[in-house]
Amino acid sequence: MFSENQIKALSYNLEESRIKTIDKAGMSFKYLETYDVINVANTIFNYMWDYTITRLEEVARETNQNGNHVITFSAIVKVKIYDAQRNFIEREDTGVGTGTARTVGDAIDNASKSAVSDSLKRSLRSFGGQFGNNLYSKTPSANQNNQQSYQQPAQIQQSQQQPQQQYQQPQTQQVQSNQGSYSLQEYTSILNLGLQILEQDENLVIVGDKNIIFNSRDIIKACSFRWSNDNKSWFKAKYQQQAA
Repeated sequence: MFSENQIKALSYNLEESRIKTIDKAGMSFKYLETYDVINVANTIFNYMWDYTITRLEEVARETNQNGNHVITFSAIVKVKIYDAQRNFIEREDTGVGTGTARTVGDAIDNASKSAVSDSLKRSLRSFGGQFGNNLYSKTPSANQNNQQSYQQPAQIQQSQQQPQQQYQQPQTQQVQSNQGSYSLQEYTSILNLGLQILEQDENLVIVGDKNIIFNSRDIIKACSFRWSNDNKSWFKAKYQQQAA
């Protein structure tokens, strides 16, 4: 299901700089921010994942001493991780979020988003330390000081320590001509969907399963492909002009 690089990345310890702390009721809690967890999931799983909110409901409502509305929501989120053949595994967990605001609408908005974020992070933590699973432990991991920490690609390029253990994207082909050049590395997220990128005159076009193409429009757009109504296909210029 997972590639060798993905398994290595999932096995690394959590980078300390990613851990945040919040104080509640006189106690200190460690956590990961939602955007950070999503960014790491995008990197490790090459955007080959998604999630579904299977339940979202209000479970409590009151007014505090300041006259603000305090609303609590409960959520269940299901996460699916795909491979290049569109096989998948899924995880599901619950989360709770509370919103406090002057208006009911704002309190509901804050509570529902918080519940979904909490549930999403709890679902992903089953994949290991990169998603904060060790933060739930009351005692430090026995191997915490003996494992390499996972780093984002920009950090990997700067680090010189134990490069053989660092997570890196696979090498891909660079195509050059007197017109310019392009690299298939730019399109890893598309290729990992099981789609192909072919040359057609001066353009690159995406071919493959129409349902996958339709459901992956955001990923395709992120790689600067455009939809052609005339040809009913996604395309972009083949070559990027080289700097003078």
